[in-house]
Amino acid sequence: MVQKLLLGVIAILAALVVGLALFWHPDLPERPLPKAALPGGDFTLQSADGPVSLKDFRGRLVLVYFGYTYCPDICPTALSATAEALRLLTPEEKARLAVLFVSVDPERDTPARLKEYAQFFDPIIVGMTGTPAVLSEIAGRYGVFYARQPAETAGGGYVVDHTSDILIVDPSGALAGKIAHGTAPQAMADEIRKRLNSH
Repeated sequence: MVQKLLLGVIAILAALVVGLALFWHPDLPERPLPKAALPGGDFTLQSADGPVSLKDFRGRLVLVYFGYTYCPDICPTALSATAEALRLLTPEEKARLAVLFVSVDPERDTPARLKEYAQFFDPIIVGMTGTPAVLSEIAGRYGVFYARQPAETAGGGYVVDHTSDILIVDPSGALAGKIAHGTAPQAMADEIRKRLNSH
């Protein structure tokens, strides 16, 4: 009898643990960088309006997102949340912020396409890309992973798996942190505001 009761209690506890794992998603607006800090650093990529460098935004907080326009779900979700967070900021706060959308799919994402795609979400977002070699080098410095995978349903026959966090670059140009994919817009706006107020 005691053994059956004990097994019942264990089964209930196991169900609770599984339930928590499946349904509990706390808001974690910022992911700390790994202990061995990534170097980050300046880069220059092509936009529809010409070359754009990270250093062009010195003095502003910069959010950098690596993705691509043919992304079926992750990128639109991230950019929609970012756009909603931007709408929660004051005009003065937005003026102290820049948002860069870096395409890891230069084969399909022309600068003109990137501009149209990025500005659909918010005019502040600058779309840019570069050669595969340049993108690979920048991604390595920023701890970003991406890899092309075949997919029959995708435009052009492939998708690109990629890191989905938003990188935070402080006004001095240093890589300062990350905002996790799936962070709610209000939590994202709060994190941006906290960073702006710390400089």
